[in-house]
Amino acid sequence: MSWEPPANRETFDRIWQGWLLTIAEGTDFTFAIRQKATGNFLGLAGLHGVTSTSAELGIWIREDFHAQGFGREAVALVAMWASLALGSESFTYPVAEENGSSRRIAESLGGVIVERRETPKFMSVIYRIPKQSTRGE
Repeated sequence: MSWEPPANRETFDRIWQGWLLTIAEGTDFTFAIRQKATGNFLGLAGLHGVTSTSAELGIWIREDFHAQGFGREAVALVAMWASLALGSESFTYPVAEENGSSRRIAESLGGVIVERRETPKFMSVIYRIPKQSTRGE
């Protein structure tokens, strides 16, 4: 959402190496989203601030794979995994107010708006998504 693509490969290398550290520490998790049939990279799903009372879910899907359900499936699976494996009771999910597709993901998982924030890029809404103990499709 607020993430900007890195300016070059070296910058991105520092970013993903940082992800490895937070995964090892158990505070954040970053998952690659791959297409089952081909193994193609589709995007990333994240779970941030795991040690807080309400970890933050995040998603980024390649534009050429938007509107195919991959984002919803990834967010649902990460939330279900965190609910079952980590005992997460709820999640926050920030999204640009104008991003209807991402808002539908949150709402399909029982999310409700709990806050509005102004960011440097746009107005955002913050959803609270309850724990996900089953795969609701």
